[in-house]
Amino acid sequence: MKKLLAVSLILLLVCQLYASDNADLFKPKKIEKAMRKATFWQLKHPKHKLYDWTNGAFYAGVFAAYETTGSKKIWKALMEMGETNEWKPGPRLHHADDHAICQTYLDVYRIEKQEQMLIPFRDTIDKMMATPYSTGKIRPITWWWCDALFMAPPALVKLGEILGEPKYLKLNDKLFKETYDLLFDEEENLFARDMKYKTDWEEPRYEANGKKIFWSRGNGWVMGGIVRVLEELPADYPNRSFYEKLFVRMAQRIAEIQQEDGLWRASLLDAASYPGGEASGSGFFTYALAWGINNGLLDEATYKPVVQKAWVGLNSLIQADGRVGWTQPIGADPRANFSNASWEVYGTGAFLLAGSEVIKMNW
Repeated sequence: MKKLLAVSLILLLVCQLYASDNADLFKPKKIEKAMRKATFWQLKHPKHKLYDWTNGAFYAGVFAAYETTGSKKIWKALMEMGETNEWKPGPRLHHADDHAICQTYLDVYRIEKQEQMLIPFRDTIDKMMATPYSTGKIRPITWWWCDALFMAPPALVKLGEILGEPKYLKLNDKLFKETYDLLFDEEENLFARDMKYKTDWEEPRYEANGKKIFWSRGNGWVMGGIVRVLEELPADYPNRSFYEKLFVRMAQRIAEIQQEDGLWRASLLDAASYPGGEASGSGFFTYALAWGINNGLLDEATYKPVVQKAWVGLNSLIQADGRVGWTQPIGADPRANFSNASWEVYGTGAFLLAGSEVIKMNW
């Protein structure tokens, strides 16, 4: 116990020294300014259909930026997005990617109380529950890829809480646990992206250093999804402890593999093959860890230095115009095909979510 206390005190001292060298980055006005700049740059540079999963992640961040800044301009952008989409999910009935944008619809509904903001999603999920899912070799379950755990679970739980309908929470529990059972690696405390990245797949894949492949962004999606589920679940919800324990296990592992620049590499266990921090995975990890501290699930003395280094690292990726650079393009595995010029809307969304929690911390 004394040794653990000593280590925690040393980490806290390092954290304080680190903060003094980068003090401006942690000032609320500075964080808000960075969030506004990133939001407005991205809104001026749209990409993909507005209901797309990429925008599901981006607009989750935009809503967080609105909550943080109170900007009427940001609120207007949220309303315009929903109205353009007619508050509908994407067209694929069972596909979690097409449900991601509904997280923001439901957040807006809680303020506006307009039923058209939630009815299309409710009707879609009711139809989904009544329609068998057609499985396949790589997709033996509905949510067969780990990123899905950010896309759909928060939307399902929000819907259930808003409507007072336990069936949506139970559906999330069932489908989430299926993904956990299929893809979670009990040794590494990380998720394989899908079955192709498990070592018992017919053609197992490994990194150049011989280690298993764990995608940064995929695991970032998962941690972000768990956080957003926990934000919604009642404290006495029977299965809440499952999500809390999973979150803590992943947080411990993610903290262990943070790199010296405060960021995480596109492939979590082979940093040497993927030089340079990746914005989207790093942004979601920062968001999740900061949330864990703010909500009492993670020890502040242990994890605050991790978040601090991560926030400094993330800010080093922001370009002068507000663009979030160093974001890996769309893909299904870790790659090194990006630079300071590389951006994607989900990279901005991850940065905004991170800022919305970092600003709440006691610096």
